[in-house]
Order: sequence, then structure tokens, then C-alpha cells
Amino acid sequence: MTPSPRRILVTSALPYANGPIHLGHLVEYVQTDIWARFQRLRGHECHYVCADDAHGTPIMLRAWSEGIDPEVLIARMAQEHRADFAGFGIAFDQYHSTHSPENRELAERIYARLREGGHIVQRTVTDLYDPEKKIFLPDRFIKGGCPRCGAADQYGDSCEVCGATYSPTELRDPVSALSGARPEPRENLHFFFRLPDFEPMLRAWTGGGHVQPEVANKLGEWFDAGLREWDISRDAPYFGFEIPGSPGKYFYVWLDAPIGYMASFRRLCERTGLDFDEWWGPDSTAELYHFIGKDIVYFHTLFWPAMLHGSGFRTPTAVWAHGFLTVNGRKMSKSRGTFIRARTYLDHLDAEYLRYYFAAKLGPGVDDLDLNLEDFVQRVNADLVGKVVNIASRCAGFVHRLAGGRLAAALPEPGLYGEFAGAADTVAAAYEERDYARAMREIMALADRANQYIDAHKPWLAAKDPARAAEVTAVCTQGLNLFRALMVYLKPVLPATAERAESFLAAGALRWDDVHAPLLDHAIAQFEPLLRRVDPAAVAAMMAAAGPQGDAGTDATAAPAAADEVPTVDYEQFAKIDLRVARIVRAEAVAGADKLLRLTLDLGEETRTVFAGIKAAYRPEDLAGRLTVVVANLAPRKMRFGVSEGMVLAAGPGGRDLWLIAPDAGARPGMRVK
Repeated sequence: MTPSPRRILVTSALPYANGPIHLGHLVEYVQTDIWARFQRLRGHECHYVCADDAHGTPIMLRAWSEGIDPEVLIARMAQEHRADFAGFGIAFDQYHSTHSPENRELAERIYARLREGGHIVQRTVTDLYDPEKKIFLPDRFIKGGCPRCGAADQYGDSCEVCGATYSPTELRDPVSALSGARPEPRENLHFFFRLPDFEPMLRAWTGGGHVQPEVANKLGEWFDAGLREWDISRDAPYFGFEIPGSPGKYFYVWLDAPIGYMASFRRLCERTGLDFDEWWGPDSTAELYHFIGKDIVYFHTLFWPAMLHGSGFRTPTAVWAHGFLTVNGRKMSKSRGTFIRARTYLDHLDAEYLRYYFAAKLGPGVDDLDLNLEDFVQRVNADLVGKVVNIASRCAGFVHRLAGGRLAAALPEPGLYGEFAGAADTVAAAYEERDYARAMREIMALADRANQYIDAHKPWLAAKDPARAAEVTAVCTQGLNLFRALMVYLKPVLPATAERAESFLAAGALRWDDVHAPLLDHAIAQFEPLLRRVDPAAVAAMMAAAGPQGDAGTDATAAPAAADEVPTVDYEQFAKIDLRVARIVRAEAVAGADKLLRLTLDLGEETRTVFAGIKAAYRPEDLAGRLTVVVANLAPRKMRFGVSEGMVLAAGPGGRDLWLIAPDAGARPGMRVK
């Protein structure tokens, strides 16, 4: 039976307001929506809030490029986002914007409390300055060559070709995107959040079951590497909230973005009369859950709980991360035509298909999820149409023809129905644990049992004998009740199909506890198709509409496509690369460089100096004596800090998530790697 009601607040990460919603985003919103709908179906008070993430340099640049104000751009994107979410049945209780009075007030309040607590400090750093425009340049106002792959015309924070992240000072031949002038390094005042102040609290919180085991392991690495202060300020021009008392200084978008969860809920409180402090106050007994992509774990499991705790608010009950989406086993890619907008999908296919397919593949961990389009067609058609909907379509006609549309007064095999009702706790546990794949397996196993029951009794043959009309009606009453139980269990995943089933069954909205009381001696409506088969031609049309370069917009909730789009090299070119084992003799921070370490490498018969962008991932003192792999025949490169005589190999998405390639045990400096 359903447990005592709970009070639950659920959020999804905020979609960025400079581009459309795509299928990579929808993994998260479908995952969250299913969980919230399940909680409501169980009778709990569950509110699901979200908002557009509407601040930052990219939004300002796009608005400028279109010749409109940022406010106009974010209003347009909000309208598109809302329509796309509605098309996929995402049932927000409140959808808001970070560019709102509620968010400004809360951001300023949290900042003031953190400052009063001594957790905000000011420090001078080296930034790039445009001598013609006479302003400090944000990362996205600086362009140059990527320091990793050499790709030209890249922004000052990351490379769109190879995916590398870096600081603007590392760009090759940087220029101002505003004036074309070569920027100058100058000292500039920034505001920092003292994250290390909260290390004991964060260790206790992250170790207290509030994150998944995989995330806890990663956090352990970050703790071991040492927490660092967080730069929370940006200079004008910037689209965001100005820091109170600091003209020309703005809150970095990542400071006010998570506060948008609170602001959206504040707006819900204003509309409905809910008490904000009962949900966000330090003594709140409500539950708070954040669903996010694994790429933003650092912000949500370190900065966010520290900010909340330091400003006198409650911390999350749990933060749950999911993996990226791939399509046909490949990273989502514009050039390969696998970067699919939500609207492109909705123009060709029923949203319920994708909701079910995602559910059938989503587990409680952070593994990536693949949308295999052939499997998508086969699984949806086999499971939803061939198994579930088929039960109702097989039984409804006989009830109308033989019993005037009225179900029998008793079930012929109550034990079978008891199996279906008895599965409620097992299915509920899987939903609760976000193991939707297990829930779908349980439900489809029940659907198989229902179809086996109908096949065994063959009502289509028995109906030929008028004397067996009551028997056929009883068998079909059993079948329709088994179908009803399946639709109760599937309602969080298939809300639109469940609504059509409710109209057919004519017994009101399905509730979780309905499975414990079969529908008997009750008149049902005429059966109408509940869900049609997926047409492979519609899938092909969708992919054609996406097409190479057919869909705009990028987001980290889709697996980065850069690796798919890097030009290939032939074997002869690759064979020219000389990879050697090197021992790190010494590692030093580079003055004036945010991400570089100066490595002194022993290659056996010679010593070299290499500058590596691994400062965020490694402390210098931890590197001495380690073996790694270096590209030994790379042409020396003159940098502002000296000459780099090679390149060490590392893997990972960048920043703190970067790991030096280590040779096998027994390798010696100078040994060639093959």
C-alpha cells in the first residue's frame, strides 16, 4: 500500500536560453518528470520546478549578433522551450527564468550572507584587456588559436574542435572579438567564494548518502586534490545581475543559475500560497532532489551545498546525475545528422515513444544512454503496441458485443490478478530508486503473462458459441483489469496514453492504489486506438529533417560531438608521431597562467621542459617521480612563459577531470611507446 504522504520538491538542471531543446536535454527532463509523476501518483505532495538559465556572455553575444536586446532573445527562447517541454509531457508546476526579480533578490541575499560570514574575498588576478575599447574582456570576447590542437578562431575558454578547456591567456595569437586589437594582460579585481571553508561540511554531506556512489568516488578525488576558491565575478559588458556595491562587476552565471531553483519555487509560492521557508529554511523537513547531467556535478555537489549552508538555507536531500545521450552508438553530431532537436522529433513522432524508450534504458547510475533507432522502433512496437495496448484491443470488442460493454461481476482467476496487484511494491521500489529500466522489465513481464492468459483461453474461438458468452466476458474482464493494472504502473511514463486509457475505462483518473481493487460490473467506453505503431518511415523522415548541420544548438547533456568532427589522419601521418616514456622530475606552477604547469621531463638521454594545461587536475607536488607519455617529436613552441619542448598525453573532458596517460609498470624513461 502507499506509505504516508511526503513533501517533495524536485528540480532539473536549467536549460540554457541561447539555443533549442534537443534530445540530449530530454533524457534529464523525462527522467525527472517520470519520478515526479510517480510520486504524485502515489499520493505524495510533489512539486517540480525549473527555469531558463538566462544569463551569461553567450546569450549576450547571440543577442548582439541578431541585433536584439538579450531580454528579447531569452523571452523568445523561453516560449520555444515551454512549447517543446509541453510537447513531451513534461509537467512542471512552475517554469521560470533566472532573469527574474525573485532570482535577483535571492542571489543578492545569499551573496550578502556569504560575505558577512567571511566567505567572500577580493583578489587581483591577470585578465586580458582591450586597449581600444578600454574594457576587460570576458572569455567569449577573446578569440585565437586553440593551445591544444591549433584550431583557429576559438573562444577564450574552450575549443569547439577538440573540446579542450583553457584560460584566455593560453590562446595562440589572441585578439579581441570587439575591436580586433591584441589584448593586453592587466591586473583586475575579482570576487571569490571561499569553498575550502566548507570542506568538513562537504565531506560529511557528500559522504552521507546524498550522491550516487560513482559521484562520491569522484568527489573523493577532488577533495584529495584540494578544494579551491571559486571566481564568482565577471566584468562588464555582461548580461546578468550586477554585484551590489560594485559597479561594473556582475555575478558569474553559475552563481545565480542554481539559485534559479529557489526563485522558481518562490514564484510557485507566490501563486499558490506555499510557505517558502518551510521548504528552503535550515529546519525544513521537506525533501529536495536535483536531477542533473554528470558534466555539472562539481557545481551541484560542492559549490551549491556550500553556498546554501553558508547562507543559512537547507542543503539538498540528494543530487542525482545521469549520463550523456548517444544516437546509434555515436556522439550527437551535427555533421552526422544525429543532433536532433525536440521540435524535429515532435514534427514526426509521438513523444510517448521516446519517453518509454528512455525509461526502458535509464538506471540509477551515470552511464550514458544510447538511442538506437532500429531498437527504438522494435522495442516500442513490441512492448507498448504488441504487448500492452494489444491486451485492451483484444478484449474490449468482446465485452461490447457479448455484454453490452459491461464488465463481469467477478474475475475468473483472482490469483492471476493478485500477481499483478502484488507487483505494486516491486515496481514502486524500482521507480523510487530511479531504476526505470528494471520497472519496465517488471511491467513487460506482467504484460507477457496477460497475453499468455488471453492466448490460453482464446476468446475469439469461444465467442463463436453463444452459450459461452458469459465465459468470454469473464476472460475479457480479467484481461482488461490486467491491462488497467499495467496502465497504472506505466502512467508516470506514458501520461497521454494513460489519459486515453482512462477515457476508455470510464472510471476516473488512475491512482496507484487502484491495482488493489479490480474494476467489476462496470460499463466501459468504446475502444479507440490508444497508441499506434512507430512507422520506420517517420523515423527516417525525422533523421532526414535533422540532416547534416540541420539542427542548431549544443549542450553538455548530449555527449560532446567534437571527437566525431576532428579531421582524420592516415596511418603514415600517425606513424610519424614519436611517443616516449618520460619521468616527471619536477612540476611547478606558472606565474600568470591559470591552467599551466611547467614540467621538467627526463627522457632517458635528455631533459626537456613542457608546459601542460593540467593545473586544475594535479597539484605540482603530487607529480614528481611519476611516469607519463610525451610526444617527443613535436616541434618546440614558443610561449609567453617559455619554450615548450613536447606535449604530455592526457585523457578526459578537461579541467579537474583530466588524467595523465601512464605507461605500463616496468617502463623506463626514453622507451618508445608502440
